[in-house]
Amino acid sequence: MVTAKIVKNSSGYVGFSSEGHAGYDEKGKDIVCAAISMLTINTANSIMGLTGSKIDVSYNEGCISWKFTTPCDERAALLMDAMLMGLRSIEEDYDDKYLTVIIEEAEDDQVRSSVICS
Repeated sequence: MVTAKIVKNSSGYVGFSSEGHAGYDEKGKDIVCAAISMLTINTANSIMGLTGSKIDVSYNEGCISWKFTTPCDERAALLMDAMLMGLRSIEEDYDDKYLTVIIEEAEDDQVRSSVICS
């Protein structure tokens, strides 16, 4: 199962992580895993290329994560909203045994180490 975690504070989005494998089908044929990967990687690339926000991205097998290193601007927030909408759609369409989406509220001064790939 994939666990996608979006971290927010009173200012907005501060981080994201997606970890695990959906297990919908065998490796190379898993359309759920492919959809999640496409959404998350495209969102990270879009934030870096189309917005004024900066993120620190970490990627390794089965995990992608990022933290905003500058405040999440309006355009980056819209991209995050769109990613969340897509992830929720996958969660609903394919059952939460393949994907669980968590929104975590963080204190403004809290270090968000929970969005680091393990």
